[in-house]
Formats: sequence, structure tokens, C-alpha cells
Amino acid sequence: MADSPEHTLIEYGVYVPSDAEAMVQLLGEVFSRHDPPAVAVALTAPEFEEFVRLLCPKAAIDALTIVARLAGTGELVGALLTEDSASAMPDGIDRLSAKFNPIFEILGQLDMEYRSGRTVRPGESLHLFLLGVSDRVAGRGVAQQLVVACLEHGNRRGYRLAVTEATNKVSQHIFRKQGFVERAKRSYAAHRFDGQHVFASIAEHGGPILMDKSL
Repeated sequence: MADSPEHTLIEYGVYVPSDAEAMVQLLGEVFSRHDPPAVAVALTAPEFEEFVRLLCPKAAIDALTIVARLAGTGELVGALLTEDSASAMPDGIDRLSAKFNPIFEILGQLDMEYRSGRTVRPGESLHLFLLGVSDRVAGRGVAQQLVVACLEHGNRRGYRLAVTEATNKVSQHIFRKQGFVERAKRSYAAHRFDGQHVFASIAEHGGPILMDKSL
């Protein structure tokens, strides 16, 4: 009888183009169900998948994204999408669901405060921005290990700083455990988009926090 996911070893490695559809489906499912901002604006899994799909070609070129796979079957059970912080938004971002706009706005405010007008040069800073793990391997430390593997890989590539926007208390805890420090914060309760408190339903989550760590 085949081993259950609870007992199967998990391997970590760099994302490759053949991982695309599995990563798209995994992150679409995880974020639409569990990420507070996505839940607040009622993003569906297919809508979130379209966003992830736009990011896949560059992820393959950059080779900074780390994925987790079940040993033996190779099933993808976790991913940490990562890019150079100097990267521009991908082509097609304007064709995504308008539900993304409040999320992009609040995260953009964090980024503007953090950069304070400074220009980020290519090759100096990693941007860790979509961390998702399948419910099938919950409780096995997969998210923590994805962050560790990502930072180690980025360090080998010459990066000296890592930055992330942690949008919920779970991810904030994960990044704090890895030594990330809070640099900027926003409030879900206070944020208004087009005059509406679009994140009022997730006020108990506090707000997104931009964090960084020297490598």
C-alpha cells in the first residue's frame, strides 16, 4: 500500500516550467480559501489562478521560486513564488479581475513606504510574495522549510536582502521565526478603497506587514 502524505518525505527544489499548472492550481486553491484579503474580496480559485499563471514564465526564467514535492510521486504540495525585488508587474495584470485592485493598493502602499523613493537595483533584493501549502501536508513545517530553502538559494545567487508582505497572522509568524523584521504595516479595518471599507470583514487579522531580513 502506498504511503500516505503524512509519512511521505517532502523534497524541496527550484521551480521548473513543468511545475506551472500544478503551482497555479495549488496557489489558486490555497489563497482563495485561506488568505484574508482574497477571502474579503471574494476572489475565486480560477480568478487567483489567472494571476499566478501570469507569473509562471518569469518564475521559470528567474529560477528563484522554490517548490515542495512529495518524494516518489513528485506531487507538488507547496510553493513560494519569489522574484527579484526590482521586477516589474507582469504583462496582462490589467486584465485580471477588478477584485484584485484593493489588494494591490494596500500592498502598494506598504511598498512605497518601505522604499521611501529609493530605487531597488536588480540582484540585490529577493521578493517573497506567494507562499502556499496544500492542506494535505498541513502541520509538517512545509511553509517554514520553503522559506529556509528560498533564502539559502537566494543567498547562493548573491542576494543580500529578502523582503515579503505577510498578509495574515500565520505567515507573519512564519517569517518572524525566520528572522524577518517588521518595517511597515497597514490596517485592514482602516483601509478604504473607493470610499468603501473593503477589508472590514477581516479586521481581526490586523493588517498586512512588510518585513525584511538581511541574508
